[in-house]
Amino acid sequence: MCGIAGFAGRVPGYQPDMSRLLAMCESIVHRGPDERGAEIVDNVALGMQRLAIIDLAGGSQPIFNEDRTVRVTFNGELYNFRELMDSLVKLGHTFSTRCDTEVLVHAYEEYGADFLSMLNGMFAIALHDIARGRVILARDQMGIKPLFYSITPETIVWGSEIKAILAGGGVERRLDENALLEFLSWEYVPGEGTLFRDIHKLLPGHFLVIDADGGVSNPQKFWDIPVAGADEGRSEHEWLDLLRESVDTSVQRQLVSDVPLGAFLSGGVDSSLVVSSMDNATTCSIGFDDPTYNELEYSKTVAKHLGTRHSTRVVRPYVADMFDDLMYHLDDPIGDFSIFPTYLVSKLAREAVTVSLSGDGGDELFGGYETYLAQQMATRYSRVPSPLRRLINSVADVMPPSAKKKGLINKVKRFTEGYGFPDALGHARWRIFLGDVLRHSLFTPEFASRLERPAGHHITELFAQAGELQDVNRDLFVDAKSYLVDNCLVKVDRMSMAVSLEVRVPLLDVDLVDLAFRMPSKMKISKGETKYLLKKLAAERIPRSCVYRQKEGFSIPIKHWLAEQFRPILDKYTDIALLHADGIFDPAVVVRLKEEHLAGKVNHSHVLWSLIVFQAWKERWLDG
Repeated sequence: MCGIAGFAGRVPGYQPDMSRLLAMCESIVHRGPDERGAEIVDNVALGMQRLAIIDLAGGSQPIFNEDRTVRVTFNGELYNFRELMDSLVKLGHTFSTRCDTEVLVHAYEEYGADFLSMLNGMFAIALHDIARGRVILARDQMGIKPLFYSITPETIVWGSEIKAILAGGGVERRLDENALLEFLSWEYVPGEGTLFRDIHKLLPGHFLVIDADGGVSNPQKFWDIPVAGADEGRSEHEWLDLLRESVDTSVQRQLVSDVPLGAFLSGGVDSSLVVSSMDNATTCSIGFDDPTYNELEYSKTVAKHLGTRHSTRVVRPYVADMFDDLMYHLDDPIGDFSIFPTYLVSKLAREAVTVSLSGDGGDELFGGYETYLAQQMATRYSRVPSPLRRLINSVADVMPPSAKKKGLINKVKRFTEGYGFPDALGHARWRIFLGDVLRHSLFTPEFASRLERPAGHHITELFAQAGELQDVNRDLFVDAKSYLVDNCLVKVDRMSMAVSLEVRVPLLDVDLVDLAFRMPSKMKISKGETKYLLKKLAAERIPRSCVYRQKEGFSIPIKHWLAEQFRPILDKYTDIALLHADGIFDPAVVVRLKEEHLAGKVNHSHVLWSLIVFQAWKERWLDG
C-alpha cells in the first residue's frame, strides 16, 4: 500500500524536475510514511510513498524487470500475486523480490496491457515501458484505490490524491460549475469529474496510455460488471452454497500480510460476515453517546460470539476539533457525515494493526439500502389517487423532523420528498438532496446560467448501461458505479490513509462481484427484506438479533451538532459577506436554510453540511 505520483513530458526535449516530483510525494506522505521512492528516466518521473505490507525489506519502488526496461509504481495489494508469480516463473521470468508489485512488470512483459484483466486486488498503477517510451496508468476494477490525472500542454501529471497534482504545479485551479451542482445534489462528484475543471478521475476498470510522442489515449475499459442478466437455473439452497464459498474465499484471499491485520466490526451484517470468515481476529468499533446513533452493543455481541480481540471507543461531541485536519484529506470532497466515525475507527484500529478488513460493498452487491424498498413502494404509491397523494405530501411537508436518527416521521418526509423527484432517477431519487426548486433559488442567476447539464445525468446514463439486469440488480449496478465508488470508497480510502492504515474490502473481490450480479434479484430483496440471502448466510454464524434489525448506517448526529459544536463552523462558512464575495450562492436563501434548520422546522443538514464542506474546500484548495 502506498501513494503514487508522477508526470510525463508531452513535448520534445522536456526535462522533468526532481524537486517537482519530491513536492508531489511529500504531499501524500501520510499514505506511505515508511519509505519514499522517486526516480526520473528519460522524460518520465515516477514517485511513491510506501506503507510496507508485504516483503518489508524487498518491496522498494519503482520496481524493474530483469533488464530494467520496464518499471512500475503501485498503490494497493494483489491478492492473486503468488499464483501469477508461479505462472510467470514457469514462463522463464526471474523475480528479485517476493513482493506483489514485481508481478506487474513481468506480467506486462508477457501479456502487454492485457495483464490488467488478470489482476485480483485493489490498485492504482503507473507503469513505464522505457524501451517503447510509453506509460500506462490503470485503476482497479471496482475503484477501491483512487487515481487522478491532468493533461496540460507540456505534461500529463497523475497522483493518488488531487493534492499531489496541485503540489506539482502547472495545473490551473478552475472550478467546474457542473461538478459543484452534482456535489451539492449527491454529496459527491460522479464519474470522471472533480470540482477542478482540469483534473479528472480515471474510472474503475480503465487504463490510459501515454505514447512516446506525448499523445494520450482516451481511457480504455479492461473490465466491467457483468450485465448479461441473472442465472435463474439455481435454487436458493444452491445460491447460498455458492455465496458461502465465495465470501470465505474472498476473505481468506485478502488475509496475506507481513504486518498486523484486523477488521472493523460494526455489529451489522457485512462487517460481521467478513469477521466470521477470519481466524482469531482483532476487531474494533466506535459508538456515540446519542443512543439512536450507537451500535456498540451489537458489535460487542458479535465479537463475543466470534471470540475476537475487540476494542471499542465512545465518541463524544468534540469532533469539530478535527474539521480542519479532515478537510485537508478531502481535496476531492464528499459531503458524507460519516467521514468522522470512519476516521475515528481507523485511528482506533491503527493502534493495533496496519491492515484492516471492512464490510464495504455488501449493500451495493446484495441490496442493503432502503432506497430499493422505497422504489418498490413508489410503484404502489403511484396508484393512490392524486388528491390523496397531494394531501399526504402537504402534511409531510409541514411536519417538523423528529430528533431521532430515523423514526417514522423522518421516513415519511424523506419518502415524499424523494417521490417528487423525476422517475428516471429510479431508486436514486431518495439519495438526492438538492432538487430543482432549491437548485434554482440557491445559486445566483449569473452562476446558474453557466450550468449545462442536469444533476442526475450520470444516473440515467448508468441505467442505460445496465443491459439485461433485473430491477434490483439494475439499481445495484447504478450504485456500484456511482454511490459506492464516488462516495463510500472515497470516504474509506481518505480517512484510513489519513492515519496510514490500509483497508481491504473483501466483499468487492472481483469473483464475488461477478457472482452477485449473476444472482437473481429475488435473492437480494424478498418480501420487504433487504439483503435476503446475505442475511441468511450471516444468521448461520452470528446471533439473529444482530442480523434481523433495522439498518442504522455509520453516521453522526450532524443535524443536532450543526446547532452545537459545529455552530461556529456553520456561521463561518455561511457568512453573508463571504457569500456575496463568492457570487455563487444567494445569501438570502442560505440564511433561510440555516434559520429553518436551527429552529428545528426543517432538516437541512445535508445541504448545509455540503455547503460547509465546499466552502472549506474552496478556501483551501481552489483559492489557497
